[in-house]
Amino acid sequence: MINNELLQPVRIGPWQLQTRIVMAPMTRSFANDVTGTVGEDVIAYYQRRAEDGIGLIITEGIIPTIQGKGTFGVPGLYTSEQVSAWRKVTEAVHEKGGTIIAQLWHVGRLTHPDLTGGRPPLAPSALRAEGLVHRLRKPYAMPKEMTNEDIRMTVHHFKQAANNAIQAGFDGVEIHGAHGYLIDQFASESTNRRTDGYGGHRTQRLRLMREILSAIGEDIGMERVVLRFSELKDDEPSFRWLDPIAEIESYIEMFHEVGLQVIHPSTNHFSQPMWEGLTFHELVRSRWEGYIIGVGNLTPDSAVTAFRSGVIDLAAFGRPLLANNDFVNRLKNGLPLNPYNSAIHLAQLI
Repeated sequence: MINNELLQPVRIGPWQLQTRIVMAPMTRSFANDVTGTVGEDVIAYYQRRAEDGIGLIITEGIIPTIQGKGTFGVPGLYTSEQVSAWRKVTEAVHEKGGTIIAQLWHVGRLTHPDLTGGRPPLAPSALRAEGLVHRLRKPYAMPKEMTNEDIRMTVHHFKQAANNAIQAGFDGVEIHGAHGYLIDQFASESTNRRTDGYGGHRTQRLRLMREILSAIGEDIGMERVVLRFSELKDDEPSFRWLDPIAEIESYIEMFHEVGLQVIHPSTNHFSQPMWEGLTFHELVRSRWEGYIIGVGNLTPDSAVTAFRSGVIDLAAFGRPLLANNDFVNRLKNGLPLNPYNSAIHLAQLI
């Protein structure tokens, strides 16, 4: 069976995974909108994936501070109540032999004071995003250009949230540095017009990402940290890097400097060429010897092909896991997968 390589157990750093299948991070918005705590439905949702045999579960985005909230029903990891609620999730996952990490997510300018307790959005520069806030359906608010103190506090919030994640029983964290959110806003010249040490050259625009990774790795161990990065921007669908090679090399140089071991290059289409016939993941692999999580409309067969070519080490699936809470079982037994239907599968946790 071609899926055997997808279904075999694997060790990635400190994690002994049941399979090479990753549950991709997907916003679900089923947390209490006031307290940011998760309940029994979220516990059961993640436990079912662990029981099915998913190797690595990456949670939906979890905010490290209320100012990072970009839509309704987003969970947090900045209060003791939130930590206690997540502990029930991790215990349920571990009970079924699963491994689960918390994705830490700050949306930066892609929000509105209605969601952040009246606080203005934070961003590297005072540039308003075009479009409407997800589900709130109001225009993005004008962000506040972050001061050095704002930056220092943001690094602290990520560091504290990572420590809270470990206290809650998570096996590690993923830092969301992609898709046009705060960390990526600093990394991109389209949203970062700063003239201080956090702006200008690529290495300086990556400084916030570097400081967050270093602070977290210092506390919980870099072997427990994953970094997600991408050229994709949720609010700028046509955005593309002018020089993909230079961008990728700048990221990877910084990853080596901080001692990162696992990265999650994110793209919508895994097989789509980015530069001179090579895909994003192939360009990354040619410069990176550590672990790579592949994502982007992968199928079981295309994931196995990517394993065999050495491009990726783990394969992340999103929508198929929303539509099939027995995804692994179906692969094992050659059963067809239920097609994803947003009207059904986004409206409930199954």
